[in-house]
Amino acid sequence: MDIRSDLREFLTTRRGRLTPADVGLPDFGGRRRVPGLRREEVALMAGMSVEYYVRLERGNATGVSESVLEGISRALQLDEAERSHLHDLVRAANDGARPARRRPRARAQQVRPGVQQLLDAMSGVPAFVQNGRLDIIAINRLGLAVFSEMYVLPQRPANFARFVFLDPRAEGFYRDWDGAAHQTVAILRVEAGRSPHDRGLSDRVGELATRSDPFRTLWASHDVRDHRAGVKSISHPVVGDLDLDYESMDLTTDRGAQLVAYSAAPGSPTHDALALLASWDATHTHPTAENTPSDHA
Repeated sequence: MDIRSDLREFLTTRRGRLTPADVGLPDFGGRRRVPGLRREEVALMAGMSVEYYVRLERGNATGVSESVLEGISRALQLDEAERSHLHDLVRAANDGARPARRRPRARAQQVRPGVQQLLDAMSGVPAFVQNGRLDIIAINRLGLAVFSEMYVLPQRPANFARFVFLDPRAEGFYRDWDGAAHQTVAILRVEAGRSPHDRGLSDRVGELATRSDPFRTLWASHDVRDHRAGVKSISHPVVGDLDLDYESMDLTTDRGAQLVAYSAAPGSPTHDALALLASWDATHTHPTAENTPSDHA
C-alpha cells in the first residue's frame, strides 16, 4: 500500500464532500473543476498557507505538527475516526520517509489460553476475537453457531471481509448487506492507516480488490469508521432473523486484537432465538473453527 497516495486520496475525498456553504464560506460562483472545496478554501479554514496545505495533500507530511492536523480536521469537519485516521496516515508517511525497512512477514495471530478460556466461559453470548484484518482468531461455541455460515468454506482463519465480498451466502446472511459492506471496508481502511506494512493486510486488500467490484469501489472512497458498538442484523439459517447488540473492546495485552460480544434484551425474539440456537447446537455438529488450513502464512 502506498501511504503517500492514501494520505493524498483521503484528504481529497474529505475535501470533495464539502461545499463553501457547509463551512460558512461565501461562494462567489465560477465553475469548479471538481466538486467540493478548493485547496485554498481548506487552507483558509485551517489557518495555514495554501502552499503548506498543497504539500500535505500531495503526501508530504514532513514536519506536520499536531496543531496543523487539528486545524485541517476542523476545516474538513472530520469525525473522531477520521481524525485518528489522519494522524495515523501522517505518522506512517513520516515513517516511510525514513530509510526503508524490510517488510515483516505476516504471521497468523493466536490468542493466549486465558483469552480462549474467557470466551468459553461466556457460554450465554456469542463472542469472538478478531484482528485488524478481520480474521477471527478465537471464538466460543455459541459464536461459532451464530456465524457458522462463515465456516462453510475451508479457508482459515475465517475472515469477515472475505465472507462479505467473496461468499455468495453473505447477501442472504446480512439483512443489510450494503451496510455490512461499508462497515467492513471502513474498518480495513482504519487498519491500513495503523499498519501500512502489514503484509497479510495488503494481501487481503489485493485479493478483494481483484475479485470484487463492490469492494474496489468502496475502498476508493477512503471512508473510515470505528467499530465499538452497534446492532448486527442477520438472517440465520436455523433460527431466522437475529438483531444482535454488540460491544467491542481492545485486548491491551494482545496488540491489534479486539474482543466482540453479542447480546439481546431478555424476553426479546432475538434472546429467545439465541437460546433455541444454543439448544440446537448442543445436538449438532458444525464446521471447525480451527485455524487450519491457513490461507496465508
